[in-house]
Amino acid sequence: MNLSEVETKVGRVSNELTPDLAFTNTFISRKHIIIRKEQDKAVLYDLGSLHGTEINGVRLTPHTPYPLNNFDIIRLAKGMTVIHFSYMFADQTLEIEPLSITRQLEIPKLPLEICWEKRECVVEGRRIPMSEKEYLLIRVLHEHTNRLVPLEEIKSKVWPERSPGAEGFSDVTLDELNALVYRVRKKYGKDTFLISAVRGGGYMLESELKSS
Repeated sequence: MNLSEVETKVGRVSNELTPDLAFTNTFISRKHIIIRKEQDKAVLYDLGSLHGTEINGVRLTPHTPYPLNNFDIIRLAKGMTVIHFSYMFADQTLEIEPLSITRQLEIPKLPLEICWEKRECVVEGRRIPMSEKEYLLIRVLHEHTNRLVPLEEIKSKVWPERSPGAEGFSDVTLDELNALVYRVRKKYGKDTFLISAVRGGGYMLESELKSS
């Protein structure tokens, strides 16, 4: 891709946004990085992406300028996507291209599989049984993968035995729900279930999980 513009946005394509260099991988943020031309130099900024950006193996600090050099290797979302950067000195333009064009790359596979009938997760070969509440939480989030699940729906699905409160929903405190999410992250690994919280809204599971 020829970087002919002053700014080149890189991220995940969505209904509301189509970046200049667009990916469909859910681990790449919608607004992941931006590359700006500054005094004839290409400067990269991570835009606060959820799963981070690396240049030549070094994790970037969000919203900090990183001048790019010839043959720099840019990794998005822990290497799920890798980009090769180079200057084309003949006409003083910039070009960004997939690293796989110039060298072979192995894309890492997610180390997780969910077995719903057995109510267990297989994480890096280890079988981990799910408790009742863990199972119900993971199930409702998985059914709406990459979409926001409102707090009310989570509460009613995970705590069906609770009587409705004053607002007509399960009488479950936010502290209880947050504690359950914390236990899931701690038990299975914070990078196993990528659960994002939206203040006052609910939770979303960002994932490309295998399930059976």
